[in-house]
Amino acid sequence: MAMRKLRHEEISRVPIEDIGEKARHPLVIVVDNVRSLYNVGSIFRSCDGALVEKLYLCGFTPFPPRKEISKTALSATESVPWEHVYDITEVLAHLKDCGYRIAALEHTTGSISCFDMTAELFPLAVVVGNEITGISDSALSLCDIAVEIPMFGVKQSLNVAVATGVICFESVRVLTSRT
Repeated sequence: MAMRKLRHEEISRVPIEDIGEKARHPLVIVVDNVRSLYNVGSIFRSCDGALVEKLYLCGFTPFPPRKEISKTALSATESVPWEHVYDITEVLAHLKDCGYRIAALEHTTGSISCFDMTAELFPLAVVVGNEITGISDSALSLCDIAVEIPMFGVKQSLNVAVATGVICFESVRVLTSRT
């Protein structure tokens, strides 16, 4: 039998009114000074798809309501618990107090591959950084580990929204695989 695409109504989806009842993955995404509203909207979409616990938008990162965020988020701003806190150090200190390991999604001298992550790292808060400069030095100094996405071509990094999607779903894979 030939494969066919599923129609929109055939795809299993959680109704937005029921999303609060779903158990979320022990993963928090912390966005550090991302400037693009479209990147923020895309990050919301990935966080919804991966059912992350919470999304923190820090520094000058734009936050809802903004039509540019809504355009790419496609209502994920309503299904993802989120908060804007200007001071990222406040957020990271709070998460550490709550028992989260803090990971920078950044190339550093001590980075591990995201493909080497294990379930023991969770609960995990992943900090993603600015499109040009990456994670701030003050945020990096509060991270317990650094994780990187291996790059095999000419470019050394992915767009921040794409990278967030990769780390969200690699985290879900680690958390849900039983070997």
